[in-house]
Amino acid sequence: MNARDKAIIADIERFRYLTRDDIAELYFGHTRHPITQTNLVLKRLRRDGYVKCSTERRKYVYYAADRKLKADSQKVAHFLAIAEYYKRIRAEEEPRVFEVEPKLGDKGRPEPDVFAIWKGAPWYVEIQRSTYTDKQMADKLNRYEAYYNSGEWKRESWQPQNRTIFPYVWIIGAAKYNVGERPFRVYQASVDELMARIKR
Repeated sequence: MNARDKAIIADIERFRYLTRDDIAELYFGHTRHPITQTNLVLKRLRRDGYVKCSTERRKYVYYAADRKLKADSQKVAHFLAIAEYYKRIRAEEEPRVFEVEPKLGDKGRPEPDVFAIWKGAPWYVEIQRSTYTDKQMADKLNRYEAYYNSGEWKRESWQPQNRTIFPYVWIIGAAKYNVGERPFRVYQASVDELMARIKR
């Protein structure tokens, strides 16, 4: 198995689920025939037992063979949306860190979909595929605020040596919420909208 195969398997494990087109874009976009190349590699990885394939959707979805994941999981679309977000920000600038569903401590702590260090800043990203009530969003942000007040985030290994930074909270979704006054920055924007702000 070559380094590229190992990297593809690592990304399938990181994102939980990826489509063939995701893998083609991430690994074979520079080739003349990215889909053909991707199909050859995925066929080999399936044959050798490294990945499994769900044919439930129009676009086949690949996941790690050794993970206890279901081909028809309700969360497939959620993880594919995270992969789509990654591809979108990567097109602007490769994130230095990109963690899917990082654990920030015990039960009751916030559960971001993504932690990323991108554009020189740390981000907790919430990718909303459905509309929350204001109360649901307030509960989610209250968990971030409790985590902020705990100070536990100051001990994270990614913190710069000379100062501490609480990540920006970035909500991506169709709805806009009343987020109230928070001791940290909350952005509600698509990737395109946020990029436009950064460039301004």
